[in-house]
Parts: sequence; C-alpha cells; structure tokens
Amino acid sequence: MLEEEYQKRRRLPLHLQRRPAPERPFSYEIRPAEMRDIEDIREIYNYYVTNSVVTFDEKKWTHRQWKEKFLHLQKLDLPFLVAVAPTGQVLGYALVSPWSGKSSYRYTVENSIYLGHAATGKGLGTALLAALIEACEEKGLRQIVAVISDKGAEGSLALHERFGFEEVGRMGKVGFKFDRWLGTVYLQKSLTPKRKRGVLSRVFGSDD
Repeated sequence: MLEEEYQKRRRLPLHLQRRPAPERPFSYEIRPAEMRDIEDIREIYNYYVTNSVVTFDEKKWTHRQWKEKFLHLQKLDLPFLVAVAPTGQVLGYALVSPWSGKSSYRYTVENSIYLGHAATGKGLGTALLAALIEACEEKGLRQIVAVISDKGAEGSLALHERFGFEEVGRMGKVGFKFDRWLGTVYLQKSLTPKRKRGVLSRVFGSDD
C-alpha cells in the first residue's frame, strides 16, 4: 500500500473528526468604574508604563495610588468608565481628570484611555471614547484636552482625530524615557453640554 493511500485511510470520517471550537464573539459592557475594578485597571496601566512611551510614567502605580485617584474623581463627579467582559474582567478604561486645580478651569478636563493588551484592535477604544464624550457632556463639561506622546501613539492620535479633536499645539523633547527624548501633542475638542452651567462649581475651590 502506498504511503499516501495509507494516510487517507487512517483519517477519521468527517463527522468523527474534532472540529475547532468557534471563536467567541468579542462582547463587553461599558459602565462606571467601581472599587472592585481597580486591580484590573492597575494591571492594564502598568503594562503601558513598563512597555511603551504612551505614558511618561516610569514607575508602576500601586493599588493605593489608583484607589486614591478613583476616590478623587468620584468626589469631583467626573466620568470614569470601564469596559467589562461577561466574565467581569476589565478590558479597558477611560476617564477624565481636571485640567487644572484652579476653579476657572472647572469645565475643562484631560482624558485618558487604555486598553488591555488582548482587547486592542477590536473597536473598543472607539466605543470607550464615544461613551466618555457623552458622559462628559452629561456632566456639563465644555472642553476635553488630550495630551498624547509624539512617538508610539499614532493609533491614539488617529482615534481622537476621528472624534473631532483638533491639534492645538506641540512640545518637543519634554519627556525622557527608555533612553530617548519624547514630545507631546495637544488636541482639544469642544463639547455640547447637556446640563446647565455651574453644576461643577461645588467641587473646586476658589483660585489662589
């Protein structure tokens, strides 16, 4: 018997062959962040701290640091969203922080969006940014500023530009990480608030 005939005969019939399991659809829910999400958020962020220049942080954040940030944003009533898989794992997050501590800047915020490594390239960043913009408008905010590295963050730049963020300035060689100089690109988007002005005044003190 020829070898190729032997190989054909030893194969199982099609109905008995093991078929690969179908790939599960990528699904998630976007909701406000909760205290239980902090550890997943910390792991997502720290991956970028140690492996990229999209953040200029050089030291990993601790659980305590993230807890303090979560409570601070909660006190300011600023949006902090997570995308969560059906298993409960955080796939990515989006938040805004005060652009400045001075009260006159209370309607302007800076955004941050980070995705888990396995959740990139699936449209999650688009969904999170859309939800974040809507949440900011519901809070009565007027401007979002994005500060993005001028190297290694081309995807983030393209994402923000698709949502109408416009470049308003650049700073060169203001950061130094992984033995190289890095600059920043500033983008800005005007919002259409859905709440009356003044709702945020209670969370900021007066200017010094």
